Amino acid sequence: MTLKDIALRNIRRRKAKAGFVLAGLLIAVSTAVALLGLIEGMNRDIQQKLEEYGANILILPKTENLSLTYGGLSLGPVSFEMQEIRQADLVRVKAIKNAANVAAMGPTVLGAIVVEDRKVLLAGVDFRATKILKPWWKIGGMVPSDFGVLLGSEAARILALKTGDHFKVNGSELQVSGILAPTGSQDDHLVFARLDTAQSLLRKEGRVSMVEVAALCNACPIESMVSQISRALPDTKVMAIQQVVQSRMETLDYFRKFSYGVTALLVLVGSLVVLVTMMGSVRERTSEIGIFRAMGFRRSHVIRIILLEAGIISAMAGVLGYLIGFGSAQVALPFFTGSNGIGVIFDPLLAAAAFAAAVTMGLASSVYPALLAARIDPSDALRTL
Repeated sequence: MTLKDIALRNIRRRKAKAGFVLAGLLIAVSTAVALLGLIEGMNRDIQQKLEEYGANILILPKTENLSLTYGGLSLGPVSFEMQEIRQADLVRVKAIKNAANVAAMGPTVLGAIVVEDRKVLLAGVDFRATKILKPWWKIGGMVPSDFGVLLGSEAARILALKTGDHFKVNGSELQVSGILAPTGSQDDHLVFARLDTAQSLLRKEGRVSMVEVAALCNACPIESMVSQISRALPDTKVMAIQQVVQSRMETLDYFRKFSYGVTALLVLVGSLVVLVTMMGSVRERTSEIGIFRAMGFRRSHVIRIILLEAGIISAMAGVLGYLIGFGSAQVALPFFTGSNGIGVIFDPLLAAAAFAAAVTMGLASSVYPALLAARIDPSDALRTL
């Protein structure tokens, strides 16, 4: 009979003690895996929502602002020397270092027009880029072609126009190709047309008022891209739109720190459970250990038997703990993200870490009880029979 066989028989004989050790390690490992899995899933959910948000970099013309005061009263800032962006210069963005991270770039020209004696704002856009830049748009009708326009919901209401109607702007006849569903943003008040059509109507050929850029944000360096675009377009002001997800990222960071603290506490509690349980097991087996020593078992053999028992139980806790934690995170993630499209991905590194942590906790907590068992004097142990 080998030491391994003795350890397995002891586990089967003392199922309650083994189950208590297993439960302590299982709770610690499964909770840690579940928390880490939730963090990873929530992080991917935020990254996906950030990509779906659309534009996250904005390119604007540089303007010089002068704050005017008179008699101690502030008259507000006055802009002067405003230069619009030349459309031909935008090709430089395709040459930046992180050009591969640019998912879409949408130049926009803005200007006031008069429709039915009402002044509204016309926006010339690239409708192919808006599919990525504004994925929340829902168009009732068709995407405008030449001399077609798309009306925001409020603009259509104010102008009393519907799909198929015609109106004139600067001598050109335009047709309402579609109406944009309410978005709750300034888009509801705008009239949209193709970029070249709007440039022609506004007499701004070859010029744009701003450029929206959507970067693939799954670990893409937004700040670095802003610097690169600024160098490529020195006469513009480039800004990163990060406030949309900043609060959620901060919340996730707090949750991550909290989970690390909970994990450390659970590791400590699990280790104490193993220590106390193994100490009790050693005291109960004093006579049995004395018989082993009397039969010729060395101290090292006794230590190995105790550590083998702890190692076998810990290995089981590592495997089961990861599976339970993985399943728990998979079930709980939709409640935290509000989306069923994001799941927990199997991480072999986390699985290996969970197994290694469980075995380490079990063995480390069993070293002292094993040393106590090895120090038991055979003659004293046999007197307890």
